[in-house]
Amino acid sequence: MKANTHLPLLIALMMFPQFVETIYSPALPLLSERFNISAERASMTLSLYFIAFAIGIVFWGILSDRIGRKSVMMMGLIVYGFGALIGLVTSHFEILLFARMIAAFGAAVGSVVTQTIMRDRYKKEELSYIFSIMGIALSLSPVVGMLIGALLSSYLGLHGVFGCLLALAVILIGATKLRLVESRPPFSSVPSLWNVFLQMVADRSIWKASGLVASFNIILFSYYALAPYVFEEAGHSSTEYGFSGLLLAAGSFIGGISNKAFIKRKVSPFSILLSATLITCLGGLGVYCIEPSIWFIAPFVLCVIGYGIAIPTILSKALVDYQQVVGTAAAIFGLFYYILIGIGLSLSGLIQDLGVVIVLMSFAALFLICTGSMPDIKRP
Repeated sequence: MKANTHLPLLIALMMFPQFVETIYSPALPLLSERFNISAERASMTLSLYFIAFAIGIVFWGILSDRIGRKSVMMMGLIVYGFGALIGLVTSHFEILLFARMIAAFGAAVGSVVTQTIMRDRYKKEELSYIFSIMGIALSLSPVVGMLIGALLSSYLGLHGVFGCLLALAVILIGATKLRLVESRPPFSSVPSLWNVFLQMVADRSIWKASGLVASFNIILFSYYALAPYVFEEAGHSSTEYGFSGLLLAAGSFIGGISNKAFIKRKVSPFSILLSATLITCLGGLGVYCIEPSIWFIAPFVLCVIGYGIAIPTILSKALVDYQQVVGTAAAIFGLFYYILIGIGLSLSGLIQDLGVVIVLMSFAALFLICTGSMPDIKRP
């Protein structure tokens, strides 16, 4: 395997979108109090975030095929920082919603361009290994964000949360400027967006992969949207909610290590995904039976394990047929699954029942796994 001197920065940029979203999660009850809005309306900031994120995925992914990966990364981080600044200074909920959408649009660069850089640099088995490392980071980033967000919410309030988000933008802009190396292939042609879009719209495997990514992410982010209120109703503070993330961190670690072990033992991608989905279904049923007791977090750890096993496999295999147009393809793929995530989180906010959401999404994932196939993921 080639030297991975830039891997720590890529990990940070990949973790960045989920980290900045979940650092905000423990502050949702504070948001309700400060702006005198309902829990459902406060949760709307999450669903709008993902819709704006989906638009950003398309914009930055396509632009990275045209002007390069590093320049686009810098532009996206600057836009994100601007949104964080507006969120820090505003006293109006409507402006906060606008600021969150700007921030989401910019933060999308961390997902789509980082994945594109990895697909530029690594191929096949090596790419699967790199994505397994990224899978650990992706599953840990929400937990780290939740812990930091809980501490900031408890001691510094909303201004502490948004100040931290702005500081992170400044740090990543500087690190990207100094350390990120351009990976766009020289003399690469600019693909036709319309042609690639039509090809992917007609590709059932892309929709299957999008549905799987969305299902696992809706499960994970529904926890961050709904669990703070479960803890609050049970008489527990946002700090206690944040430290519940230590259990999720253990689940994340187990899931990521399990994915790496499966790859090392050359377990088929289908078997990996089936195992992950069955684990998640079991966890979902447990949450449904135990909720509203806060002990529902114990079976939810199984869902986090499933996420850590499944997501690296899906992401590393989804675009194997689109290597010549990987930036644009990654943008369109991201658009598909983030729109699905946004829709799913909107429904989750309306349902306001974490157990029901997890059961529905985990069995939807099981259905997708057991019907049809994706590139390199076929039933034996």
